[in-house]
Formats: sequence, C-alpha cells, structure tokens
Amino acid sequence: MKRITAQLADGREIIYFDHDNAPARELHDPRRLDPVSTASQMRHDPVLDEWVILAAHRQSRTYHPPTTDCPLCPSTAERHTEIPSPDYDVVVFENRFPSLSMNAIGDAGPDLPPLVSQRPGVGRCEVVCFTSDHDAAFATLKPEHARLVVDTWADRTAALAALPGVEQVFPFENRGEAIGVTLAHPHGQIYAYPFVTPKSRQMLGNAAAYDARTGRNLFTDVLAGERDSGTRVVATSSHWTAFVPAAARWPVEVHVYPHRRVPDIPSLTDAERDDFAVLYLDVLRRLDGLYAQPLPYVAAWHQAPVSDPLREHAYLHLQVSSIQRAADKLKYLAGSETGMGAFITDVLPEDVADRLRAVVV
Repeated sequence: MKRITAQLADGREIIYFDHDNAPARELHDPRRLDPVSTASQMRHDPVLDEWVILAAHRQSRTYHPPTTDCPLCPSTAERHTEIPSPDYDVVVFENRFPSLSMNAIGDAGPDLPPLVSQRPGVGRCEVVCFTSDHDAAFATLKPEHARLVVDTWADRTAALAALPGVEQVFPFENRGEAIGVTLAHPHGQIYAYPFVTPKSRQMLGNAAAYDARTGRNLFTDVLAGERDSGTRVVATSSHWTAFVPAAARWPVEVHVYPHRRVPDIPSLTDAERDDFAVLYLDVLRRLDGLYAQPLPYVAAWHQAPVSDPLREHAYLHLQVSSIQRAADKLKYLAGSETGMGAFITDVLPEDVADRLRAVVV
C-alpha cells in the first residue's frame, strides 16, 4: 500500500491510500475555500449522562448534488472537487462540515442551567472514499480493493487514537437515501470522539459485569453460542462469522465477528484482513439480494475505547443494520423505540438468516 499525505486549499488533510502499482497523484488543490467552521460544541445531558454534539453549521453542507457536481469524484480540468487528483484508489480527507474538529472553540451560546455543562466539540471527522467510481458500491469492490479499505481503516484508527483527547474511533458507512445519505458516491466516515459513546459504555459495562460473574468474555460467549447453534449464521470463513443476532432490533441486522478476540482493526493480522474482505463482500451481496435492490444500511465498527478501563472487555466486531422491513416498507422508530428505547421488530431473526443464506451471490 502507498500512502501519500497532502493539504486541501483550506488546510484540511487529505491522504491517498493506493495499491503499489498506482500512478502518482495530483496533490495541489487550486480552489479558494472559506475557512472550516470551528463552532462545534458539546453539551452534557445530566438526565441521561450523555454528551450531545451541536454542529449547526452542518445545515449548509452539500445536499444531493447531481452526479456532474459530486464533490467526491476525482477532479477534472474543468471541475475541481475535494480530491485534486484525476483518479484515486481510496482517499481520506477531513470533513469540510465536521461535527467535531481539533480546532473547535465552540460558541458561548445562551446561559445554560447549572446542571448542563458545555465544552468545545474537539475531535475529528473524516470522509473515506472507497473508490473513484461514482456508480460503484462497497459490495461491488474486488476483494483486493476491499482489503485496501480495511488497511485504510486500520491506519486511520491508529492515527486518530493517538490524537490528544480522543477516547473512541468509530469507522462507519451510511448507505442509501432512506438512511439519510446526502452524497451518492460510495463512501464512509470516521469519527474520533472525545468521549466513549453511550452504546459502547452500555455494551462494555455489561461485558464487565458478565466477566465479574463468570470470569469470561461476554462477546466471546455470544459468538460461540451463535456458531454452535448455526441457526442464525449467514456466512462463515476461516477467521470470521456473520450472523443475525438472536435479539436483533432492526428488520435486517448482521453482526460480523473475528474468531480471535482483538480490540480494534489495527490488531487484525494480514490473513484476518484478507479473509474479512472476502466474507464481508459476500454478506453485502446477500443483503442487496434480499429484496433484489440495493439495501439501505448503516455499517458500524465497534472498537475498544482508547484509554478507558472498559477497553479490556472489548471485542472488535462490525454491525450492519437496515430499516428496510420489506421491499416496499421501512421501519420507523416510533413511540416505543423513540420514547422508551424499547425496540419492537416485525420479523424473526431466524427468518432473516434463512432468507440471507438462500440468496445466490
């Protein structure tokens, strides 16, 4: 893998991740850009004990541009985009409309009640362009290209975890208009949070309690149970297993676990990365075959926190979730889910697993 770093016109970092035989890339960005906003702030909700990120400047971000104006496509002589080069394999750059920024100073805002603390939204948000092909999708990548994306995630996880104040690194992909994606070009994002996220705190807290009771790792035993049963296993390989969890919340939900417990993507071996690329492409193609149309989904990597003591209980895994409950129906988070956080699902996990296994890929 070749790795080349440069700066965009407004000072944001851009990094090219290329196959070894890739040509030289154009690094100069000739655009004139406004400065990136530093107004991100965080407020602490004392009732839920959670940080909420406020990034009002994101209201003006690019929204469903035509293909001819896509900011993630390579630049041409006639049109300059976020990527100065006329081609690329995988590229990462700092988001132009970040929810978190290492330069954030926040806005003073109105007077807040005594129980609500506030601080600048310091962190980092990056965009990961999976390919220069606007009409592609992660599912259509070749295994060697998907492996390059895995190496990119590993590189960025290690680099972002080393930034001062960063407590959790979260690579993810939002795919499809139904999910809320505003740019059609195949891409994902990485957030470097200055706190451990609520879901991670809950999962790892439960794992710590399970360890105290049993002396065992919760995630290890969940994976073993699903592999022993096989009822909900969608695909398996030498190093990974993909399954629909027995208590799945979403109409379509697949978890992908390595067989060896590791805390994060950088800890994966070359063999595990190669194997993941092949198995994950298989899973994504099954998901797209479920309703014979591209499935909207969120693919979320669960990695260990950077320094929190709960890190010792973590087990790297990927969760792919979709709100598509039928070919022509979406699952909306209504009263029970939004008001109480109690999920109600319309489909049985075992049926979803059966249907995914039956898809011809």
